[in-house]
Amino acid sequence: MKSFIPRVLTGLALVAGTAHAANPEAGKAKVEAVCAACHGIAGISASPAFPNLAGQKEAYLQAALTAYKDGSRKNPIMGNLAAGLSDTDIADLAAYLSGLKRCE
Repeated sequence: MKSFIPRVLTGLALVAGTAHAANPEAGKAKVEAVCAACHGIAGISASPAFPNLAGQKEAYLQAALTAYKDGSRKNPIMGNLAAGLSDTDIADLAAYLSGLKRCE
């Protein structure tokens, strides 16, 4: 048992070290290509039919996009769009949008 715990901790450290560091610039490019038509380039929608995403919490954005992607959150438009996103894309989008100034 004594040798098991250090092995687990070492394994966790190795896995944590391989996590993707989100790239907001890549997220901006993805917003421009995929999201801007409904949510605006700056994450502020011109239509009340679509939510503003600028300044939203990063963890929430990641969770929402992942839920649309895996189908646990239902919306035909978002489900189809999120299906084409990688986990890296989702992290990048969340990093970019969360860093934008909220609409007041």
